Amino acid sequence: MDAGATGPEHSISREQVWTVTAGALEVTCGGRVEKVAAGQTLILPSGHLRRIHAPEQAEAHVSMPADGVASVPGTEGTRELPWAR
Repeated sequence: MDAGATGPEHSISREQVWTVTAGALEVTCGGRVEKVAAGQTLILPSGHLRRIHAPEQAEAHVSMPADGVASVPGTEGTRELPWAR
């Protein structure tokens, strides 16, 4: 993610394991904000709203079962995750 970028608030239908490989991310989930730096791993539970922010340039590996989909509050239906096919 580019420095200063923030993704939309959303939920994922599967648990995700995020390992930050460069930079740092700020992850808001369940009312908590966690800063995850390079070399650290965070597990995000399925079905919980989350938002990812990159206060600096960041890269991460994300693992989850391939059939997960995203939901965005205020929109109908789900979205397939192209990288999770």
